[in-house]
Amino acid sequence: MYIPKHFAVDDPVILAQLITEYPLATVVGNLENQLEVNHLPLMLSPDKTKLHGHIARVNPLVKIAGSSHPQVTAIFHGPNAYVTPAWYPSKKEAGKVVPTWNYAVVHAQGTLKLIEDAQWLRNHVAQMTNIHEPTYQSNWQLDDAPEDYVQMMLRAIIGIEIDVNSLTGKFKLSQNRPPEDYAAVLKTLEQSPIDILQEMRRYMKPN
Repeated sequence: MYIPKHFAVDDPVILAQLITEYPLATVVGNLENQLEVNHLPLMLSPDKTKLHGHIARVNPLVKIAGSSHPQVTAIFHGPNAYVTPAWYPSKKEAGKVVPTWNYAVVHAQGTLKLIEDAQWLRNHVAQMTNIHEPTYQSNWQLDDAPEDYVQMMLRAIIGIEIDVNSLTGKFKLSQNRPPEDYAAVLKTLEQSPIDILQEMRRYMKPN
């Protein structure tokens, strides 16, 4: 990933926050000399060294995990939005401005492994459910479903673990603009009723 130094983020706390808030990852691996791309919700371990998830047993990622090259990259996409040059005060000075796209992403590279432990898998699915249910003011739990149905569904999936070798962040949030342009973008986002722009504003503020 191309990362100009003013867009680079290496603080593990900030990177972990994005992964937690945007857990749906694009997982890319190499299978028989072709890219295999999947989209999976993943959970980062407390020590930030592992990513956990689950996949269908027929998912080609199973083959990657058992191959001689089980390396994958998990890409987490945070907020993103078009930025119009009309927001920049510098537009009035010389007109030498162009549109851009702001975004925040984290790349996690590591080694893919499978987890066959049935109790681990059940605990993982229950934990993931418990984390995300409150987002929708709901309290559905795994135990709410009939046990025979739960067991049938669990047999169709397998746990995965990615041993993280590196976490790389790129937060392209107008840091390369003059201070007055940056402030103007931030002010405009603060006034917007659009949710994704409010998320962008929240990610810009620490910068």
